[in-house]
Parts: sequence; structure tokens; C-alpha cells
Amino acid sequence: MTERESATDTGTAESVSSVYSSPAKSVGDPGITPLSPSHSLKDPDQNVAAGPLYMVVVAIDFGTTSSGYAYAFTKEPECVHTMRRWEGGDPGVSNQKTPTTILLTPEGKFHSFGYAARDFYHDLDPSESKHWLYLEKFKMTLHTTANLSVETELQAANGKRVKALDIFAYALQFFKEQALKELSDQTGSEFDNADVRWVITVPAIWKQPAKQFMRQAAYKSGLVTPDNPEQLIIALEPEAASIYCRKLRLHQMIDLSCKTAVNGCSPTENVGAGMTQGDRYVVVDCGGGTVDLTVHQIRMPEGHLKELYKASGGPYGSIGIDYEFEKLLCKIFGADFIEQFKIKRPAAWVDLMIAFESRKRAAAPDRTNPLNINLPFSFIDYYKKYRGHSVEHALRKSNVDFVKWSSQGMLRMNPDAMNALFKPTIDHIIQHLSELFQRAEVSNIKFLFLVGGFAESPLLQQAVQNMLQGRCRIIIPHDVGLTILKGAVLFGLDPSVIKVRRSPLTYGVGVLNRFVEGKHPAEKLLLKDGTRWCTDVFDTFISADQSVALGETVKRSYTPAKPSQLVIIINIYCAEQDEVVFITDPGVRKCGTLRLDLTGTESPAARREIQTIMQFGDTEIRALAVDVATQKSVKANIDFLNN
Repeated sequence: MTERESATDTGTAESVSSVYSSPAKSVGDPGITPLSPSHSLKDPDQNVAAGPLYMVVVAIDFGTTSSGYAYAFTKEPECVHTMRRWEGGDPGVSNQKTPTTILLTPEGKFHSFGYAARDFYHDLDPSESKHWLYLEKFKMTLHTTANLSVETELQAANGKRVKALDIFAYALQFFKEQALKELSDQTGSEFDNADVRWVITVPAIWKQPAKQFMRQAAYKSGLVTPDNPEQLIIALEPEAASIYCRKLRLHQMIDLSCKTAVNGCSPTENVGAGMTQGDRYVVVDCGGGTVDLTVHQIRMPEGHLKELYKASGGPYGSIGIDYEFEKLLCKIFGADFIEQFKIKRPAAWVDLMIAFESRKRAAAPDRTNPLNINLPFSFIDYYKKYRGHSVEHALRKSNVDFVKWSSQGMLRMNPDAMNALFKPTIDHIIQHLSELFQRAEVSNIKFLFLVGGFAESPLLQQAVQNMLQGRCRIIIPHDVGLTILKGAVLFGLDPSVIKVRRSPLTYGVGVLNRFVEGKHPAEKLLLKDGTRWCTDVFDTFISADQSVALGETVKRSYTPAKPSQLVIIINIYCAEQDEVVFITDPGVRKCGTLRLDLTGTESPAARREIQTIMQFGDTEIRALAVDVATQKSVKANIDFLNN
């Protein structure tokens, strides 16, 4: 017996007195014995086993506002192909991606995705459209839902609710079919899904449940199977952008510091004549839903990347501007009317937001002429029926400055009014950047790469320039909207390129330690077989913002209470702070379970030792386990979604 025992759930080692009630033992939980805790570090420059060789890597950038895929054949890793241009598309908007919109039939079956979904929905008769299920901008649900699970639901435009897992699976299945069809056309024969390594991008600030949800959706869509999880890699969006940005040639970018495109330079020259050993840079990924920041350092000669500070950011994407526009409409026409209009005329609401989207892209700091936004006829008509007076009357009465009515059926927005819609979102981003640049880990930054669709906004570009005051060079790739997609393909070709990451949270389990008078609180004292134990002690696996090398593992050994026991379930706790003493400390919460399935690994040993190996250096946390006596593999599964 070692000096400590772990307090966990459902059948593990010797029973603990049921008199004492503790969060670690809330399910009548017996103790379990961790033996030989250890932390092992692989040589971070060792290559991690690549697994089976795939013919092609296909990355899916599943965005809040738009999505797409790109691919590269493993024999030609330098040649990244972006998907065919989509049918449909909006004037003035690149259609190398398609809107993240999905349409289901009234029976809830998949109908179409992207421009096709939007156009079909738009053309439906209003009496029909209210029965169809149309969803857009739904990705953020995975970030904002507190207790995300496979049962989490989304609301369609007509107010009906559908399972989020089904919607994400339908979308991934759509991209799978599109990509395989294009690959079959390219190669001239039916392309086998088994030859594809898939990569799905997610924001770096997403927590483990959201990443696991994406993986579950991929399994449900048939993209990959749970029997072969290695076929799917979850890539972090700003990391993907970072991998792409460090390879940029000077002719592929705009240097905001010079305010002009850096052309006329040698196309073989890399950013700033190449990043050198120790160069530090920040990637600011400004998407539709989130803004994600990562800080990387180049390690030569291979050009591997090291994360210097844990990924940060927040829900400050460009859809924040759409919400501000909606708030403005509520102020002018009344929140009750807008709510009713969205439900009764869902297709017209989509139309109105498309009209706003194109004008939003025209906003710029030096703009002087107004921006006109078409109001759909059904908006004007329904408002008159609902209120008994005209839209024009509502505008006059609202006292909203800078928004006027045009006799051509348009809202005329003064540039200041449009810029005001951007302000709250941009202010959030600038505040976050300012805080980041004050940290010691973020000193001596050479470049700031501005990527993602929102990075195209001149208002955001100017705000970033004003904040940085020339402290580092601000670089915007030319194909800013495809940066993540192309970087995700490169990451899929070599997932070991990022050698060191930072843990976003502190992870651990609850254990029993020998009670020490004066050190441990009296209420944590537990007497068991004459021994005095301190309950609820937090046994840290990894701390928040700790550097974790690729392949770095944390080992713990557990022993079952009875030789016949087939399942060990261990609660995993997490916290944002790096110093945690007890699992009852403020900010500590149960976030997952580690399940060890001993079926089929019977052992003659009287006291079995199951060694568990957890990997924290990747984009997902993984667990492996082995029976020490027989060296047989034990099924180990970490679940952050259904705990």
C-alpha cells in the first residue's frame, strides 16, 4: 500500500466509510490506490509514430459563418488544393467557401448545405418555408453551451428544435461526399475513404467536451470510425494558421506596417527574409464566432513550433456585428416585432441579414458616403400589418441617429452608424490583445499575423495598428480566409510540427493522502482501518499554462478493489488556476471520467496493477492502459462529454 489512495467513483479499491460525504465520493464511492505516480517526458524532437500512410489529407474548416475543404496528396505535400468554387455565391464575396447553412426537410432529413440550402430556402413559398428546418451560424453552440452533451439541441429558423449532433454529422457527411467526389474526378477512379486522413479545425479556446463532440459527429457522419480514431485529427484553428503563415513568401502577404502589398521582392524569400531561431510571433485568428490568439516561437533548424502562452481569446467574432445590427433593428421597430418577423417570415429575415452582410464588408474608417441596406418587401408589409403604421414612421419616431429611410425601400446608414456596430466586438479584441501583450511570455514579438475572414475588415486592421503603435510587424496573408484551411492540410501532413503546447487547464483526480496535523483541515480527516487520511486531495496531472511536449505522458497506476472487478471509473477534475490543493477548492469542477475496462484481461495476480498513461501534449487528451503483470492492453477511455 502506498502513502495515498485515490477517491473515485464506482467500484475501485477498498471501501471508504460512507459516513463522510465528499464530492469525490458522491456516488457512494470506494477508494482506489494510485501506485507510483510519475511524469515522463519523451524527447520532444523524436518523431511521433505517423501510423498508416494515407494517400491524401483532406481538411475541413467548419466555420461559424462559412466552411470549406482543402486537400493535398501526400506525394505532393507542397501543393495544397482548395475545393472547387461553389455554385451560387454573393457578389463581391469570395466563394471558395460556402455559408455554414443547412436545410432539412419538414421530416427532418438532410436536404442541402451552403449556398444551395440558402437559395432553395429563399425560393420556398412562405407557407411552405415555415415547415422546413433552416439553420445557420450554429457552431458557436458548442462553445456557449455550459453542459454540452450528445443531447444538446439547436433551434432552426422556424423555432423547431433539432439535435446538434445530427446537424454537425449531416454537415460533415456533406463535405465527405463533396471531397471524395472531387478526388475521384481528379484521379479518374472511385476514391476510397480509407485512403484519406481527415482534419477538422476547431477554435483553440474550445474546451475538451466541444472537441469530443466534433469527433462524435465525425463518427456519426461516417467520416471515420471509432475503431480507427487516428484517421481523424482535430486541428486548432490558430495553430493551423500559424503553420501556414511561417511559410509565407513576401508576395503572398500585405504588411500593414508598410500599408502596401510587399511586391517586387524575391518570391522565394520568406516573411521578413525568413524567421530565424527563437523568433516569436502572435497569430490572431478572427473568425465569425471566435477570436483565437496563439503565441509561437520558431525552433530551428527544422522550423518546429513551440507554444509560449496558452491559447486565449473569446466569442468576439464578426457575428457580434450581426447581433448589434439586430439590436439596432429592435430599437427602431421593437423587439417584439423583430422576434415575430423572424418566426413568421424566416426566409425574409435571412434575406435581410444577407443584405446586411454585403454592406458590412463595405465598412471602412475613411468612408464618407452612406451604406444602403435593402429591406425585404415582406418586412415593410408585415410591419404595417403588425403595427398599423409604416416603416418610415417608425424610423422618424425612433430617434436613432444616422439611420434614415430611403424612398427606394432602403435603410440608409451613415458610416458612423455602421462603425458603431463594429465597436463592441473590436473593443473586445483590442482589450484582449492589450492584455496579452502585457504578459512576460509575450515579449519581443516580431510579427503579428491577422488571419480569418474578419481580418479583412479595414476597421479591425486600423484598430490593431493603433493599439500596437509599431511594436511589431502586422502581416495579413492575401488569401486570409483560406489561411486556416491550407494550414490544416499542412498540419495533417505532419502533425508533429508543433512540438510544445501549453495546457489550457489544470487536470487531476481526487486522492486520499496521509493526514498531517496542522497542515490538513480537520473536516477532511477520515479514519480507515486505524489510519488517518486526508480526503479530497487534488492529485495534479498537469497544470494550467504548463509547457507540455508532444508525446509527454503522465502515468498513474490503479488497483481494483476485487480481482473479479471489470470496470474502474475515475473522476477527472479541472480548474483554470494552476495551484489547486483540494478538489473542493473554488473553481474546481468535475469535467470528465476515465474508464478502464478490464474485460478479457484476466490476471492470475492476487493484486492487479493497471498502469494508465495519459497524453496531454496533443490537441486532444488521450489515455492508454496496460495490466502490469500480463502486459496486456486495457481499454481506456476519457469521456469529457457524458460525465
